[in-house]
Amino acid sequence: MRYRTFGRTGLQVSELVFGGGWVGGVLIHQDDATKLKSLRRAIEAGINWIDTAPLYGKVQSEQALAWLLKQIDHAPYLSTKVMLDTERLKDIPGQVERSLHESLQRLKRDSVDLVLLHNSIEPTSSAGVVTSDDVLRANGAADALERLREQGLTKYIGFTALGDPASLRQVVDSGRFDAAQVYYNLLNPSAARRMPPRWTGHDFGQLIAACKAQGTAVMAIRVFAAGVLASEVRHGREVVITRAADLTIEERRARAVFDALGDAYGTRAQTALRYVLTNADAACAIVGLADLEQLEQALAGAALGPLPKPALDALERLYASDFGL
Repeated sequence: MRYRTFGRTGLQVSELVFGGGWVGGVLIHQDDATKLKSLRRAIEAGINWIDTAPLYGKVQSEQALAWLLKQIDHAPYLSTKVMLDTERLKDIPGQVERSLHESLQRLKRDSVDLVLLHNSIEPTSSAGVVTSDDVLRANGAADALERLREQGLTKYIGFTALGDPASLRQVVDSGRFDAAQVYYNLLNPSAARRMPPRWTGHDFGQLIAACKAQGTAVMAIRVFAAGVLASEVRHGREVVITRAADLTIEERRARAVFDALGDAYGTRAQTALRYVLTNADAACAIVGLADLEQLEQALAGAALGPLPKPALDALERLYASDFGL
């Protein structure tokens, strides 16, 4: 396992983060024995971060970690999240504090290493969506998260960087967040680069460079595009969360990628993971797993290292043609 510096925090974190979400679902959909074997194997392999949230499995992920972490000799870093009810934005501090206390009760911990705002950020608020002003204003989400840090309930604060690129940039440029979970994968690398004129996907506006300028650690999310990149077999939990795409479009883009790259760089999942890890400005990649086999595949993919130039050149041609679609 290789390690990278987690932004301005100075923490050394494993390139792979054990994702506790719904899509991979090992902490939610598997039996207890498989959950424990998977977590033990991840720690044994050098993974030193676990990411969860109340939303994952409707608190099942946090509840599972409460007993699983007691079985692990070396405690990993742990992150969880706060999802604001946008019908009650007049009481953001109360919402944030209650949410984290409830998470800590479920996790049976006194604190976590990182708490992130989980809402998407857009110019206008709507159900589940907040604005940059909701985040940055007095008694907004940033103030509320900072109070949790002052109370010793978390060491660091962050946010999930989904939504409008200009709004996300405002939040990053505030310099108030230690970490951002950034959408970044083979099908949509726009958080890390300027895209060619013909490309039609959701543009995250080179957000990773903005994070780097502030010392904000980048945690790459959706590295398998909800499983579309990892396999042609659908599991029923694929949810596309970017604009200008749906499941059919994502599948076509993925097909174009692997028609071009084939199996020369590992399995589909390994190739996708290696692409993300090629970017040195990403502190880590959060990997959703369904079972032990997928964990072993991810570990082997990380061990292969970054993609070589011929693969990157082939991808560049694909982006220039908008995947030939």
